[in-house]
Order: sequence, then structure tokens, then C-alpha cells
Amino acid sequence: MIAEDIEFARAEEYPLREREYTDEQLTEEDMQKTEFVNTRFLRCRFFDCDFSGAGFYSVLFEKCDFSNCRFSRSYWKASAVRECKGNGAKFDMAVLKHVSLEDCRLDLTNFTRSVWENCSAEECNFAESFFSEVRFRTVRFVKSDFTKADFFRTPLKGIDFSDSIIEGITVSEEHRELEGMKINMFQAAEIARLLGVKIV
Repeated sequence: MIAEDIEFARAEEYPLREREYTDEQLTEEDMQKTEFVNTRFLRCRFFDCDFSGAGFYSVLFEKCDFSNCRFSRSYWKASAVRECKGNGAKFDMAVLKHVSLEDCRLDLTNFTRSVWENCSAEECNFAESFFSEVRFRTVRFVKSDFTKADFFRTPLKGIDFSDSIIEGITVSEEHRELEGMKINMFQAAEIARLLGVKIV
């Protein structure tokens, strides 16, 4: 059903509103610049689909899999992603406003040059993901895993990582990204090693 709805929406240049999709599967579907409004996706699987430039307004993804899909330049507002898997997905240059992520697998995901405004991520896995040149504005991370994540040229001032994992993160040689970030006493040793400080 979703494939037919998307084909109609793209042909008529009309957003999909007030829809609910359950247990749908799509492969290599072109959903570029499609707008979804007040739509819910439950247990849906997307394989190599392209959501580039798509808009998500008051949308819920729950227990879905969109691994390796493309969301480049997509726009998200007042939406939620819960218990989803998005390993290797591309969110480069995406804009997220008032978006919550809960219990999601997003390792190896590309968020390069994206914008996060009034967003939260709780118990999410961002291991080895790319956050290069990201703009964070009022974000909250809770019990999330950023192991070996890349924060190159992304200011982390004021962001609380104290109950998250930040082992092996990557920043620039000047380490300016680290200024003002909030960490716990155990993480301080990891950051010290990143700065070249030897603790004896």
C-alpha cells in the first residue's frame, strides 16, 4: 500500500497525511522529496530506499529498519524514532527539530553537516558514526554509545555526555570541539589521553 501511496503523492506533488503503515517492506524505492505528515510506520522494513530531501512532520517510526537508506537533506520536525535500526544510513545535511530518538541502532550512520535543534537521543548506539561539522542546538544525550564516533569540527560545548560512552571519539588536532563539553570523572581520563596527557 505504501508504494502506491508514494507514487500518487509524487505524481500529484501532494504530502501523505494521516497514514499508518504496518509490516510494510520496500526495496530500492525512490521517495525523494516526499512529505509525510502525521504518519506512523510500525515494523516496516526499507531496503536501499532513497528518502533524500523528504519531509517528516509529526511522524513516528517504531520498530522499523531503514539501514543503509538515504535521508540526505531531509527535514524532520516534531517526530520520534523508537526501537529502530538504521545502521549505515545517511542523514548528511539533514535538519532535525524537536525530534526524539529512543533505543535505536544507528552505528556507522552519517550525520555530517546536519542540524539538531531541541532534539534528544536516549539509549541509542551511535558507535563509529560521523558527526562532522554538525550544529547542535539544545540537544540531550542519555545513556548512548558514541564509541569511535567522529565529531570533527563539531562544537560540543554544553552537551552532557556524562552517562554516555565516548571512548575513542575523533576530533580535530586542535581539540576545540571538546571545549565546554560535560563529562564525568572517569571520562576525564579518556579525554586526557585524547589531549596527549599521560596520567600516572
